[in-house]
Amino acid sequence: MELEVYQEIKRNVKRLLELDLDHYKDEQMRRRLDSWLVRSGAPDWKTYFERVRSDEKERNRFRDYLTINVSAFFRDPERWKSLAENVLPRLLKEALGRGPMENGLRIWSAGCSIGAEPYTLAILLDEISPRRRHSILATDYDLSALNKARQGGPYTAEEVQNLTLAQRAAYLQPGGPPFYISPSLIKKITFEEHNLFADPFPREMDLVVCRNVVIYFTAAAKEQLYQKFHDALRQGGVLFVGATEIIPHPQTFGLRNVGISFYERV
Repeated sequence: MELEVYQEIKRNVKRLLELDLDHYKDEQMRRRLDSWLVRSGAPDWKTYFERVRSDEKERNRFRDYLTINVSAFFRDPERWKSLAENVLPRLLKEALGRGPMENGLRIWSAGCSIGAEPYTLAILLDEISPRRRHSILATDYDLSALNKARQGGPYTAEEVQNLTLAQRAAYLQPGGPPFYISPSLIKKITFEEHNLFADPFPREMDLVVCRNVVIYFTAAAKEQLYQKFHDALRQGGVLFVGATEIIPHPQTFGLRNVGISFYERV
C-alpha cells in the first residue's frame, strides 16, 4: 500500500469512524486494511468508502474490525493469580479506611472487548470479598464487542476454558457451548462506550486494568495513555497491563513497578 493511499484512508477513517489510525502501528494496520479490502469485495478504497458513507451497518463492521479484539476469561492465569494474592488484598485493606459506604473498590477495565476481563474481575472480587459492593466500569470503542459484553455472551468453550468447574457452576448459566454469564454477575458491571484517545478518563480509581491493548499503538500513543492512566488512579492505585507489556522508565509517568504487569501510582 502506497503512503499516499494510506494517508487518505486515515483521513476517511477519522472523519467517518472517529478513529485516529495515527495512534496505531503503521505496518500492522496496513496489513489489516489490505486484508479487509479483499474481504469487502470492493475494487478499491474509493468505492469502499462510498459504501461506508451510505451504510451504517458497514461503518460499524469496519470500525469493529479495526479495533482489535482478542480476549478470554483469566487470560494469562499466573498474572490473575498475582492480582488475587498480592494486589487486591492490599487495595481491599486500604479501601476499608474510606468508611462503610465506600469500602468497595473502584475499578476500570479499559478496552474491555467482549467482557471477559471485567467478568473475571467480578468473579475474583466475589470470591475474595463477597459482602462488599465494588464499582466496576468496563469500556470499549468497539460497539459489537461491547454489546456482547453487556449481554453476557455468547462465549465459546475456548474463551471460558480457564474457569474452574466451580466457577462455571456459580457464574455461567446452565448449558453451553455457547456460554452465557449469570444475570447476577452482569449486574455488577457498568458497560460504556469510550474512546481512549478522545474521551475523558475516570478519576480516583483503585485499579485500572488495560491488558493487551497498548501493544497495537505507537510509542507516542503509549506514552500518552500511560500518563492518562496515572491520572486516572488514586495515590497508591495500581495499573494492570498485559503479560508482554512492559512500561520502560515508569517513573516518567509517576508509576513504579510492583510486580510483573503491575504498576503503582506514586
